Amino acid sequence: MQQFKSEPFVILGVNSDPPDRLKKLIEENTVQWPCFADRDKDGPIATQWQVHSWPSIYILDDKGVIRFANPPRDPEELSKRISQLLGEIKH
Repeated sequence: MQQFKSEPFVILGVNSDPPDRLKKLIEENTVQWPCFADRDKDGPIATQWQVHSWPSIYILDDKGVIRFANPPRDPEELSKRISQLLGEIKH
């Protein structure tokens, strides 16, 4: 994911793990993007973003629009989605 570090998009996660567990996952580099901790499916973020599974990942474009919800977590597949988005943004 480092190859996309300065590109105009963001990956955000919504996670239901307790904050201390989420912090540990981030420290271990298991989670490599900013992540909201929402307690359950009725939490404010989960409700607004219509989260149906945990954890959920979203790719937002340079205008803050959700372009992909729950893309594949496989690094190669995730890179393909990001490249697709960047191709659309730059054209």
